[in-house]
Amino acid sequence: MDPLTAIAASLVAFLIGSIPTGFLVAQAKGVDIRQHGSGNIGATNVFRTLGKPLGIFVFAIDALKGWCAVWLGEHWGTGEAATWLGITAAVCVIAGHNYTPWLGFKGGKGIATSAGVLLALMPLAFGIIVLVWIVVFQVSRYVSLASVAAAASLPLAVAALWQFAAGGNGPLLGFSLVISALAIWRHRTNIQRLRAGTESRFVRGKKS
Repeated sequence: MDPLTAIAASLVAFLIGSIPTGFLVAQAKGVDIRQHGSGNIGATNVFRTLGKPLGIFVFAIDALKGWCAVWLGEHWGTGEAATWLGITAAVCVIAGHNYTPWLGFKGGKGIATSAGVLLALMPLAFGIIVLVWIVVFQVSRYVSLASVAAAASLPLAVAALWQFAAGGNGPLLGFSLVISALAIWRHRTNIQRLRAGTESRFVRGKKS
């Protein structure tokens, strides 16, 4: 893998990820999303603060950021280099989203962007963790708990699929461990609130 290509892919991916979608959408409505709800700029807080349509829109755009960054990375190389460039771009686009320089290096929690990344890199594993998210959310009605459970299940899903992959899934397994740990770390305050019983729960027909 050419070092200059890797650097270029990293920078482009980070810049794509750094676009603060939730913040910009809320600003267009005259709202500083950082001053409402959890203070996070991600889709969940936009959903709670500005409603379902805008929350879904922010999630879709943040996921698209992840998918596009991986697609660009993979198309800057061939063979094994394409795989590594895709993984490099994936890490950087998530980092850009989580630590956007445009907002003092404070961004979202990376779930939507990670979803786009995983859809591009490993769609089968992505399908498994989506099912995990849906089941945990339907049972608990906690978005944060569902996200943490999905993140924790990602390396297990990749490892389970390893035996079916030609050439193995070593690089993707390593990547899945990194982003799983990062997603759980970004939810550490939610985990504290879950343990304290103060985390916001979605209730059918309304938001608590």
